[in-house]
Amino acid sequence: MSGRAERGAGVAEVGQGGRAKASAAEYQGALGSLSVNAPLPDVLARGLEELRAAEDAGDLRETARCGLAVAEAYRRLGRTEQADRAWKASYRAARAANHAGAMAWALWSGGTLARQRGAFRLAYRLLRLAAEWGERGGDVVVRGYSLAGLAETGRIQGDYAAVEELHEQLLAEARRRGEARHTVWALEGIAQMHRNTGDFGRALALFEEAAEIAERAEDRRGWAWALRGMADVVSVRDGEVERALSLLSRGEEACRSMNLRGALAFNHKMRGNVLYRAGRYEEARGWYARALEEFGDMAEPRGTALSRLGLAKSSSRLGLRGEAETVADLVELWGLLEGIGLRHAREMVEKAAVELGVGPLPRVRAGAGAAGLSRSRAQALAVADVAGLR
Repeated sequence: MSGRAERGAGVAEVGQGGRAKASAAEYQGALGSLSVNAPLPDVLARGLEELRAAEDAGDLRETARCGLAVAEAYRRLGRTEQADRAWKASYRAARAANHAGAMAWALWSGGTLARQRGAFRLAYRLLRLAAEWGERGGDVVVRGYSLAGLAETGRIQGDYAAVEELHEQLLAEARRRGEARHTVWALEGIAQMHRNTGDFGRALALFEEAAEIAERAEDRRGWAWALRGMADVVSVRDGEVERALSLLSRGEEACRSMNLRGALAFNHKMRGNVLYRAGRYEEARGWYARALEEFGDMAEPRGTALSRLGLAKSSSRLGLRGEAETVADLVELWGLLEGIGLRHAREMVEKAAVELGVGPLPRVRAGAGAAGLSRSRAQALAVADVAGLR
């Protein structure tokens, strides 16, 4: 086994011309040669094949490693139930092998899945455990990925004060170690926080740097996310609709080449945002509806709720929903978004209400949101029980 596979990969390789090439840390052992840009159906097929071989050979550590790739392929394809079973199986194999690093990688996968499913408390718990086991096992890559996951979870929830410094620290570490993929991730996270707090110039510069590094490192996933961020900023700051749509089209092509269903759905939702800002409400409504269907197929609650918000705004602008109906839509969405755990949910929905001329919203907690919160908590606890982590 190569030293690179033994370390868990993830550190950028130096290719021809001195350019840093991104590599996929989650593809390990027999799968360590897979490209970061490998189409996910291919990764899944190869992962399942190598997983069966490892299980037949009784190699627990290799079983854990192959199971990790399978779990990540399932997760990115939006097949969350299979991803859930796969990361837990990988964790059990790693625990049976008494290998701290492999346990950490499985926990990282589980934590990332939990965040994708809107179970933020479980995500924090699993990612903290992953960072701890990564440190115990001396695997700096999985520790870094786990800390990055914690930072991203806090950023998605809107807790910028708590995670801004961690993002900056992780960016410095990634630059120092030459990890192109992680450098791109950190730049995009910091850029998103600047965008959300109104510093559009800084946000655009960081997204552009991320896109440049990702393209040079041949990291198509990171490149697609950076283009989405650039499209958002040039749309909201400069009103450059066609440029934004062009950037999104290029990003969509990259998403389709790898079958990145989640990234593609967020790309489509952003296309709705760009068209909505341009007053092209009918077109925007179509893209929000498309994104809503895509997120629903993946059981992705945050994207689902945000797409519904866009759909409600577009429908109101088109006169398809009256004032009372729009208020009801927004109150329900506030409950859903808060139930997911987004701290800035009320501000986001109140802004939409003012924009549509139906605010202020009644200050009541929507029943759907409360139910959503209890379901999320119950789901998180159930998953932790099954994994034996509580």
